[in-house]
Amino acid sequence: MTAPSIPSLRLGVAHDFRCPPGSPFTLQDVYRQALEQVRLLDEAGLDTVWFSEHHFLDDGYLPSVVPVAGAVAALTKHMRISTDVALAPFQHPIRFADDLAVLDQISNGRMEIGLGLAYAPHEFRAFGIPLRNRVSLTEELLQILRLAWSGERFTFRGKRYQFEDVRVTPHPVQEGGLPIWLATTSAMSVERAVRFGTNVLPQGDPKVVLDEWRTAARAAGQVPEGRRVGIIRSVLVTDDPERDWPPLREAERYRVSVYAKLGEEAGPDSAGNVIGKERIPQRPIIGDVDSCVEQLTAFILDNGFTDVISWGYAPGLLPEAMTPGLLRYATEVAPRVRERVAAARA
Repeated sequence: MTAPSIPSLRLGVAHDFRCPPGSPFTLQDVYRQALEQVRLLDEAGLDTVWFSEHHFLDDGYLPSVVPVAGAVAALTKHMRISTDVALAPFQHPIRFADDLAVLDQISNGRMEIGLGLAYAPHEFRAFGIPLRNRVSLTEELLQILRLAWSGERFTFRGKRYQFEDVRVTPHPVQEGGLPIWLATTSAMSVERAVRFGTNVLPQGDPKVVLDEWRTAARAAGQVPEGRRVGIIRSVLVTDDPERDWPPLREAERYRVSVYAKLGEEAGPDSAGNVIGKERIPQRPIIGDVDSCVEQLTAFILDNGFTDVISWGYAPGLLPEAMTPGLLRYATEVAPRVRERVAAARA
């Protein structure tokens, strides 16, 4: 019996478009420079770009992935465009299906979508949505997206949404619709990803979000080796870490502090608080080209990742400060990592 083929490795960049209060630059600077960076990285050969969503934060954290994805689709030719993650409970299913189908048309079939449950209570309060409804809202969104992208008329009667005799047009370019990813941080989210047969965005205990996911997928008759498994882990290519790491370290501390505050607000049972003491490593990989190649290759092979994404900047820094290192990543590190991973998986 022929072993299932693992999808080819994709390396990319992520943005969440943040300008912390007191920054000596504007949010417009962040958007302008980030979009230019993505254009350059597309030309340099990176495979994908992801965006992340949150709402009502003082630093302007990206609240809407659709317009940014449209801008990137128009600026790039090759990169796949996705999210890690868009917050499922806050999306209207038909509107979202429409928007993503149009984005797939604009990008000539380069769109994907990564979804998460959301967990920050202030967001649910602001949208007037009970936090307790997040699971049912997410699962019905998944069902409706697939019905909407089938090309057929459909009727849906769920706990949260009811639609009668709807046919969404235009259709996505990709047959069957956009590839869907789900964030997995717990046994329950692993079960959901298996039940809906999606790609996965694991965080937390690898025994749960990787090992148990693969076991459960096989038990359900799926081939986990054929799914995409992606994560954000930054790579800083530098010949002088003592010069280049400290400013990035401070910016990353700010990033961590914001997520920690959201986690405290959500409480210990939230999906935003990653379970388990063991964690898939996400601390930035730092070093010269050879060191980054070695570290990144080992990380990918050890965990079975198909997609690894580096932050395009850190809040408090401008994207253009990170662009030279990311261009080195795209042209000097990424080709060697792809070659090594492909050889190891052959």
